[in-house]
Amino acid sequence: MKTALPPRFLRLAAASLLTLAASACGSAPPPAPATPAPAAGKTEQLWQKILAANADLSCATQSDCHTIGAGAKACGGPERYLAWSSKNSDGAALKALVAQHAAARRADDEREHMMSTCSMISDPGASCRAGVCVVNPAAPFTTEPRRAD
Repeated sequence: MKTALPPRFLRLAAASLLTLAASACGSAPPPAPATPAPAAGKTEQLWQKILAANADLSCATQSDCHTIGAGAKACGGPERYLAWSSKNSDGAALKALVAQHAAARRADDEREHMMSTCSMISDPGASCRAGVCVVNPAAPFTTEPRRAD
């Protein structure tokens, strides 16, 4: 024996279908695919110029080696540190490029509404190793107190 559906249920189902059909007809077209912003290309070009300007990392002594903060985090501060050598360069051109790159990164972050962990990284310093300036390795993080020896 079959049971007929109550008329109230049929009216509710019909109204739901009509609402769904009407909303499908009035929906907005899908958004256009995102294209890379022209400024992002500028940021990459500046980074390549930084790498080219910093290609000679040769050193004779520790005093030839320095670090410079590069990039820009959304909350402030550099993204990373680069080693550079003052043996064959005064660093002025490199510093100017790094400043331009940081400004471009900040503009990219603002335009793209980027967020950051707001973690700050310390300048690790640089050393002359085997005639080449390198960034010092980061000190290991420990929660244990230091022992007085």
